[in-house]
Amino acid sequence: MSASSAHPGVGASHHRTPIELTALVSGGIFALVGILGFVPGVTTNYSQLTFAGHGSGALLLGVFQVSILHNIVHLLFGAAGLLMGRTAVQARYFLLGGGVLYLVIWLYGLLTDQASGANFIPVNTADNWLHAVLGVAMIVLGFVLGRDMAGRGMTGTERRG
Repeated sequence: MSASSAHPGVGASHHRTPIELTALVSGGIFALVGILGFVPGVTTNYSQLTFAGHGSGALLLGVFQVSILHNIVHLLFGAAGLLMGRTAVQARYFLLGGGVLYLVIWLYGLLTDQASGANFIPVNTADNWLHAVLGVAMIVLGFVLGRDMAGRGMTGTERRG
């Protein structure tokens, strides 16, 4: 078995599908956001950046409350998108699963008192609504861009979608 037959796209040209590109770009953006959360100036009140908890006063772009944990989560989520964006099936899982996760985080933010210890991520109102928009957008993209994968009999090893 050659490398290209064991791993489609290795040693051969592969044209990325829209769902793969969407997951890859999303992953890249999440990773970039994670990095920018550690950059003074891009993150205001940088001296108030804490590991976790509602006491972190650092604000990405002066709007979104961040902590070291929050930035690490963005970096890990970005890495997941970059890795899972290599196949159509995994890209769909990333978009749908990530969308559901973001909606759960949105609900968590809505139901948690922002000044309480339960707000360990931390999130503020701007984060909450961004999480809602991201969750809905990712789910819609996962369904719309992946809608005909089942009709084509896509499996986890195929790359087109």
